[in-house]
Amino acid sequence: MLLKELIEGVQVREIIGNIDGLQVGGVCYNSLKIKKGDVFVAVKGFNVDGHKYISNAIENGAVAVVVEDCAADLAVPQIVTADTRAALADLAANFYGHPSKNFKLIGVTGTNGKTTVTYLVKAILESLGHKVGLIGTNQNMVGNLVLKSERTTPESLELQELFSIMTREGVDYVVMEISSHSLCLNRVRNCEFEVGAFTNLTQDHLDFHITMDNYAEAKSRLFSVCKYGVVNIDDAYTESLVKNATCDVKYYGVKNDCDYKATDISYSGKGVDFCVNGSRIHLPVPGEFSVYNALCATGISNMLGIDTAYCGSVLKDIAGVKGRAEIVRIDAPYTVMIDYAHTPDGVENIISTVKGFCKGRIITVFGCGGDRDRTKRPIMGSIAGKLSDICVVTSDNPRTEEPMSIIEEILTGIKNTDAVYEVIENRRDAIEYAMGIAREDDVVLLLGKGHETYQILGNDIIEFDERKIVAEIFEKMSK
Repeated sequence: MLLKELIEGVQVREIIGNIDGLQVGGVCYNSLKIKKGDVFVAVKGFNVDGHKYISNAIENGAVAVVVEDCAADLAVPQIVTADTRAALADLAANFYGHPSKNFKLIGVTGTNGKTTVTYLVKAILESLGHKVGLIGTNQNMVGNLVLKSERTTPESLELQELFSIMTREGVDYVVMEISSHSLCLNRVRNCEFEVGAFTNLTQDHLDFHITMDNYAEAKSRLFSVCKYGVVNIDDAYTESLVKNATCDVKYYGVKNDCDYKATDISYSGKGVDFCVNGSRIHLPVPGEFSVYNALCATGISNMLGIDTAYCGSVLKDIAGVKGRAEIVRIDAPYTVMIDYAHTPDGVENIISTVKGFCKGRIITVFGCGGDRDRTKRPIMGSIAGKLSDICVVTSDNPRTEEPMSIIEEILTGIKNTDAVYEVIENRRDAIEYAMGIAREDDVVLLLGKGHETYQILGNDIIEFDERKIVAEIFEKMSK
């Protein structure tokens, strides 16, 4: 591809050097991954500034660089722009031929529920014979092919590459999770959404957004780049979220009148049942949040021309999503459940759900992630302490923070409750302790890791699959 073609639509301030007839072989923003003939995009990240690695990129074969700050005496042309993140998204879309035009794209944003909703919509579409791509927290999928997922929403270059793979594989729908970071950092720039959906907004990522209003504003951007919107009317931030929406918005909820209102709701340990617009829906995942997730998936499907009754016929057979209210299969008189809950709202939702069917005690094992929003730690401790019978406070992904420092911040919340609690820093030991004290009909609730099969300690990633760990501990206890 000619560099002149690659930079079409990019907001170029200045071109330094001659680009006439210059052929490029690819786009890259990591100087270590540059191939001969690539264009290097110097992105200013939170920890690393790509401008520091321009010379390395050129040494490794870059034939041009895209920069915000031009450098002197470079051997290759420089494309100067005000925002290299935006430029990266434009270059990526150009290089891969704007692949999101080749299928219908559905984006789901919100603090909690994104993963479950995307899986529900995928299941509904696939039941009709469509080939569906999925992009999200658990994994990326092209039909049944599973690809590794490193973040909720990939960087723009990887995202457009994924879209091109999906196009090549004949995908006709793509359902993806849209993080607030991706909306702020131009990762989904140049994506053409058929439907955008909003689940809820609760405290998370304030290390990045600083305020909840900023967080809501980031989420709202999805509704200026989609044709249809499907939005939770019961959420406190919905009004501000859609005030500048340019799409046709439909609402779903439980408490307020709306386009998709759940009525005649029945909850049990086997799932939820409710009626919406004359059709009965059953989702075999317990909890009020399951009603909202099913409503959201149904609303999205309706926008795609699929009727509510048909959605109900598919949803009743869905077993659930890995790491979301997931029961670990062991032959014990108590239950072990794994859930990804890592926000105050998520913790409250899952423990409240378990209280609805648990006949014994709720033993909650949880921690908080390091290098992330610290303000939610005491709040999560307070919620877990109020709703659980026993709390076991432990590590999650401490990253570069001291695990006990994180735990101490959680304890400031727990100590304001009447909770019985233990502190066991090692997460495996904490799980073993919880299973050791569990009695018949108790529920041991492991929160925070969900689908993850690893733990981040410092800068190291170690294997940590709670399903395997629970099975190993149970086998050891059974001997």
